[in-house]
Amino acid sequence: VQLVESGGGLVQPGGSLRLSCAASGFTFSNYVINWYRQAPGKERELVAAITSAGGPTYYLDSVKARFTISRDNHKNTAFLQMNMLKPEHTAMYFCNARRVVNYWGQGTQVTVSS
Repeated sequence: VQLVESGGGLVQPGGSLRLSCAASGFTFSNYVINWYRQAPGKERELVAAITSAGGPTYYLDSVKARFTISRDNHKNTAFLQMNMLKPEHTAMYFCNARRVVNYWGQGTQVTVSS
């Protein structure tokens, strides 16, 4: 079982990033996909979630209208489109697949700084 995040990096305030989460080793289409983030010194928090069928979705209030979660069950991949990024969005972002069990990726670092 693997979840591999990619797409993080350094971006200026106001910029955009698209995170990807590539899954293998399990039936991706049966799992809810969550994106979490953890900033230094803070607890991990749920940012966005999407059901196995691709909707409905959930967003943390502070990222609504900025972030969009999506998935492609044919490609076993989930995405988090992040727009209008702010320095407070800086964190390690993790992909999580949840059904009866939880699978986690290793995370991808997002740094928003000028």
